[in-house]
Amino acid sequence: MNIAQIRAETPHCQDKIFINSAGASLMPQQVVNSIHRYLLEEEAHGGYKVADTNPTTIAQFYKEAAQLINAQTHNIAFAHDATDAYTKALSSIPFKIGDVIITSEDDYSSNQIQFLSLKERFGIVLKRIKTLENGDLDIANFQALVAEQKPILVAITHIPTNSGLIQDVKNIGKICEAEDVIFLVDACQSVGQMVVDVQQIKCDFLTTTGRKFLRGPRGTGFLYVSDKILNKGLKPLFIDGNGADWMTPFTFKVLADAKRFEHWERPYALMVGFTTALRYANELGMQNIQQRNQSLMQRFRANLAAIPAVTTFDKGSRTANILTFRKQDKSLERIQEVFDKNKIYHNVSTKNWGVIDYAKKGVDWTIRLSPHYFNTLAEMDEVASIIDRI
Repeated sequence: MNIAQIRAETPHCQDKIFINSAGASLMPQQVVNSIHRYLLEEEAHGGYKVADTNPTTIAQFYKEAAQLINAQTHNIAFAHDATDAYTKALSSIPFKIGDVIITSEDDYSSNQIQFLSLKERFGIVLKRIKTLENGDLDIANFQALVAEQKPILVAITHIPTNSGLIQDVKNIGKICEAEDVIFLVDACQSVGQMVVDVQQIKCDFLTTTGRKFLRGPRGTGFLYVSDKILNKGLKPLFIDGNGADWMTPFTFKVLADAKRFEHWERPYALMVGFTTALRYANELGMQNIQQRNQSLMQRFRANLAAIPAVTTFDKGSRTANILTFRKQDKSLERIQEVFDKNKIYHNVSTKNWGVIDYAKKGVDWTIRLSPHYFNTLAEMDEVASIIDRI
C-alpha cells in the first residue's frame, strides 16, 4: 500500500491526527469529487433525468458491495444507514408470541433496544450468550441455548461500538446453518477495516454503514440478504413500490432479489459517492487494509501498555481497530482538553452504549480511539506520548 499516496488523496488528514474512523472517517478526495459531479448534474437536469441517464453508474454500487463481502449482486440492497438495513431485516421475520431471539451481551445498543421493543410489543423472549472471562463468546453456552430455546433468530454484532472486541461470528454461523436458524450480523464496525466474507460467516443478513471504516458519506449503507431468505419470500414489513409491484387491489408481488428491501427514494449522489468508496477499498484490497490496520494497532496497543497509569478496556482473544482507555486520576474533561489542543480527533463511549459491558468493567465512560490505514506509525507514537504527558 502506498501510504503517501493514500494520505495525499486524504488531504484533511495532514493537519490533525484523525483517529475516529469508528465514528465517521475521512473520505478520500475521489469520493467527494464523485458526489460533487453528480450533484452538479442534478442541478442542471433534475434528479429523475440524471438517474435515468446513469444506470451503469448506479448499478456499479451493487457490484462493488458484492465484491467487498464475497456475495452476488442480487444479494445486495442499498440502505440509508446500518440501522435502516437492520430494522428492515428484523421486520421481515414473522415473529409471534414466545419466539426467541439469541444475542450477545456486547451487541450494539440500538440493536438491544430494538430487541427489547419487540419483547415489549410482541412478547418476544430475549436470551443472551454468556461471555467467557477473556471477553469471548461462550460457544458451548450458545450451542446449549440453541438446543434448549429453538430460536427464530440469532443476532450478533461483529465488533461492538464500545470496544475493540471481535466476536466469533464464524462459529456462530456454522451452528446457525446446521440448525437452520436465521443469522443476522451487524458488521458496521468490521466491514472496511478487515476482511468480511459472508460465505465464511454463513449469515442470512449482514448490515453495514458507509461512513465508518469504508470512508464513504453519511446517509449510506447496505444490507446483504442470503439466497435462503430470498427464496423463503421474506420481505420488510413496510415494503414500498420499489420492492414490490401492486398487482391487484388486494395483492402485490415482491421483487426476486434483495432490492425488495430498498425504498424507491434514494440519495443518488451519496450512493455514487459510496460506490467510489467501495471501489477504493476493493482496489486497495481488504487483505492489505487488514494487515496495515493490524500493524498500526499492534504498535498503538504496545505503546499504551507501556504507560503504567493507562488502562485499556478491550477484551477478547481478537481485537480490532477500536481502542478504549482511561488514565488514572484524569478526568474525561482533562483528557479531551489535551486532545483538542493537540488536534487529536477522537470519540467518547459512555455506559448507555454498552450497559452490560461497562457494568462488568466498572466504568461509565472511556475514550475511544479508532485508527485506520491512512494513519501512520509516527502518529501512533505521538498520541501515546501525549497521553503519557497528560
